[in-house]
Amino acid sequence: MFTEPRVGCGAAIIVDDRILLVRRKRPPEIGHWGLPGGKIDLFETAAAATEREVMEETGIAITADRLLCFVDHIDRAAGTHWTAPVFLVHAFTGSPVNREPEKHDEVAWFALDALPDQLTISTRIAVAAWRQHD
Repeated sequence: MFTEPRVGCGAAIIVDDRILLVRRKRPPEIGHWGLPGGKIDLFETAAAATEREVMEETGIAITADRLLCFVDHIDRAAGTHWTAPVFLVHAFTGSPVNREPEKHDEVAWFALDALPDQLTISTRIAVAAWRQHD
């Protein structure tokens, strides 16, 4: 249980009407597909943290320069509260792979009109924001 909110970050990597997602092996939301991202470290900017986390998780390099939305993930029952900026990314270098198999069991592209049923809260919010703005 947290005693205060934690700060995370994420990237909605959308190319050719497809989004890159990772499937979680750890709480919260085990088995759900989510955005690459993670925790912002002390004295690290949100954009730098997003770029670092995406590289650590998927092996691709991005530039996090366009804020898509801000997510409040509050789960009172679990005693957790995360806040996270989500950056919209349309280009990257490298080939996405699962570089953190202890955290994720798969990295995959999904058409935005054929998303899996089990999406994380932040992914649902980010996709809804993308649909409103793009």
